[in-house]
Amino acid sequence: MPARCRHSFPLAVTKFGGIMQTEFLRNLPVMRTNVPAVRSIFNGQKVCVTGVSADPVQGIGNLSLQNQVIDETLIPQDSVVVSVESCAVHWVDVLMIAGQYQQAPPLPYTPGMEYSGRVVHTGPSSKLKIGESVFVGDIFNTGPRSYGDYAAWGGMSTYSVAPESSVQKLPENLSFDEAAGLNGGFETAYHGLIHCGDLKKGETVLIQGATGSAGMAALQIASAVGANMILTGGSDHKLQIAKDQAKGEGQVLGLYNYNKGNEEGESLPQYIKSLALKGKGVDVVYDTVGGNKNSRDLLRIMKFGGRYLVIGWTSTPLAGGGRAAGADHNSANSVPTNLMMMKGAKVIGCPVAIHTRLDPSIRAPRLRTIEDWVSKDLIKPYTSHVFSFDQFRNQLFL
Repeated sequence: MPARCRHSFPLAVTKFGGIMQTEFLRNLPVMRTNVPAVRSIFNGQKVCVTGVSADPVQGIGNLSLQNQVIDETLIPQDSVVVSVESCAVHWVDVLMIAGQYQQAPPLPYTPGMEYSGRVVHTGPSSKLKIGESVFVGDIFNTGPRSYGDYAAWGGMSTYSVAPESSVQKLPENLSFDEAAGLNGGFETAYHGLIHCGDLKKGETVLIQGATGSAGMAALQIASAVGANMILTGGSDHKLQIAKDQAKGEGQVLGLYNYNKGNEEGESLPQYIKSLALKGKGVDVVYDTVGGNKNSRDLLRIMKFGGRYLVIGWTSTPLAGGGRAAGADHNSANSVPTNLMMMKGAKVIGCPVAIHTRLDPSIRAPRLRTIEDWVSKDLIKPYTSHVFSFDQFRNQLFL
């Protein structure tokens, strides 16, 4: 399910050792001008990745819980300290922890690419207020999937530090848990379906892997723009949950479990034909799964000239490479060029992080549209599980 699970930090962070100590020097005589009026020390805990592992299971076991001390005098003036309430947990987090993701944050670092919480410290010219509810979902500029000074600051901690430009105010109609998983899935889906795939009202899109974070975000966006959908996934129960997330004009036309097929024993191409799409197949394929056989089947169900959007490859998770054992580019699946040609297919790679880093201007309109859809209740992240901070290993194993 989306983000596999999300863990929620208790509101009273002192429950797991997080406290904020403030020395109230404001009411004391100030004898030297270089003495700050108030100095804050933020004490808490953080999950740390300190090395690479043989596989994700070992990587999760090797995580350590360390004490966290943040002195405000060491925080850049354009940064914000957030007391974390909720942190999303992604498939990518697990691969990164093992060192088997194509992007390798410098060690040590705290995992957790997206999180939400309350502002506890700002710079002198900040537009945010202490106590304000916010979320941080900017994988391009902060957290372990970013590059630069903030790569070590993930959300699996009592507090996290981010540049103010990466901090957004919490929408009124989203909870902390929901906001913590907003940008990762929905920015990925928007970039694929809208920016790269040019999905239009009235078209039909097959969403391969609709029960994951990027898949469920895609079905909500497709519904919001008025496109109809066929959803695939590996669990009947999860597919039913996914179907219920379509909140717009676009409708779900069918569900297909690629692990076992349907009750009639039909292959995916046979099932698509049975849906009576006027014999033309689907306009767009949104593929988060990959796999050699899957790719062949997906190309066969497309209309001539359809768009095949490559979003991810969860069926071959080590294909992205990385610095740990097992990472192997050669394990990647292949897409048959004969079917690409015969279908006149447009196969499009949709790497949201790479594209946005190369052209940052594409992000602002994406965020404005997502914000508008959120305000109209057309999209809302689905939270499958909630764990407390002391169960961080359990939620990563889920």
